[in-house]
Amino acid sequence: MKILKVVGAVLIALVLGVAVAAPIGPMPGFFIGGEQAHPPETWPDTSSVHEVKLKVPGGLPRVVIIWIVDVAGDLYVVGDRSGGWVRKIGAASPVELRIGDSTFALNAVAVSEDPEAILGAWLDKYEPDYPEIVAGFRNDTAGADSAAVFRLDRG
Repeated sequence: MKILKVVGAVLIALVLGVAVAAPIGPMPGFFIGGEQAHPPETWPDTSSVHEVKLKVPGGLPRVVIIWIVDVAGDLYVVGDRSGGWVRKIGAASPVELRIGDSTFALNAVAVSEDPEAILGAWLDKYEPDYPEIVAGFRNDTAGADSAAVFRLDRG
């Protein structure tokens, strides 16, 4: 009986450890995983890639699962200006991006000129699969104003 309690406690500790360390849905984690790779000269087609992982460094690094869009060969991510990972990036920061099994070291740079074009492409990409979310964002004028857009530059 005592062995079962110990095994149960160990299993609970493992589950909690994974839940805290790995990103799950909208909850951030610490570990991005994947195999380190050099960013390609030209990004592969990401039109069918819905979610990627983005790691923002810091005293306590943060890994978020996020949507991504390719515009004119550059990759962009969008977040709420009040989000923790967005505040960590600020105007620019090194980040890691995981697409599939590959993880790339990049620099996230805030887009200040014409973010509407990027937001439009982002909304157009996700509207067919997430119409309720996108419709809510399109109808919320404050939504666009509260969005932070980042270009992911090759190191």
